Amino acid sequence: MPDFYGTMVFIHVVSAMLSIGPLFILMPIIKRLRGVGRDIEGAYLSVINVIIRLVMHAGHVLVISGIILLLVGPWPWYTSWVVMTVIVMGVSAVFLATGFTRVLRVFNSPGTSKRKMLNRLNKTSWIYIGLMLIMLWLMVLKPNFW
Repeated sequence: MPDFYGTMVFIHVVSAMLSIGPLFILMPIIKRLRGVGRDIEGAYLSVINVIIRLVMHAGHVLVISGIILLLVGPWPWYTSWVVMTVIVMGVSAVFLATGFTRVLRVFNSPGTSKRKMLNRLNKTSWIYIGLMLIMLWLMVLKPNFW
């Protein structure tokens, strides 16, 4: 049986993959959503909502496993890469909660430009992917800032 720390690292890595990977599926969905009628639009929006929820819940597992790894692992919480990861994580959590939800909530509102909302959704996806990659870089390389 693998040790507890090794199991937690595995869970942490898998949850990191699930926090980033599904977002790349959004790009072709957003592209296809540009040319569909209202009848099919709902199906695509449902898929986007599922992807966002998967990313969000994987993020919860990522945070919990990260906290456990800090508690039982060799790095103290005040290590510079840990502090920077927590800061970027806070920004990305707020961004995920506000960026995607706000766009999806007003998508079908009267007077809303579909093209503008899809552009914003695409931009939000790339920014979130960038934030997640910064966190991944911090966790893998563990740079010493101070």
